[in-house]
Amino acid sequence: MQEEIKQARHFNQSPQEVWEYLTKPELLEQWLGKTDFQPIAGHKFRFISPYGNDSFCEVLEVKPYTKLSYSWQKKSSEDNQPFNSKIVWTLVPKENGTELQLVHNGFTSTEDYAAHNDGWNVCLKLFGDLLKNHQEKSKLYSNH
Repeated sequence: MQEEIKQARHFNQSPQEVWEYLTKPELLEQWLGKTDFQPIAGHKFRFISPYGNDSFCEVLEVKPYTKLSYSWQKKSSEDNQPFNSKIVWTLVPKENGTELQLVHNGFTSTEDYAAHNDGWNVCLKLFGDLLKNHQEKSKLYSNH
């Protein structure tokens, strides 16, 4: 069974702009879900699911504009037992923006792996759309 999701996306924004969408609760809510996240190691938080299956998390590591990791505990879709996983976000500066790398590991069932892999695809597309819209609004306002 595959136990690790690895995804990478390129964005035209700087690591600082990408970081904001990973760490500001009001921006996280726009692409990942309602949360009481704070970028402070040891902070316990959750992502509130409209379906009642919240994710309980704890910030493990914060290196501003470079790396963010947190634990992710959720009930398994297979047997409704909690499984513990870990998410690591790495921001790599590129000449024309930022590469955002995601590693999510610790899956115990194929169903949970597949559901989270599909979920991250959707979330990261939304993440990119939000960054693009933010960039377009910034250009619009800077031209006036």
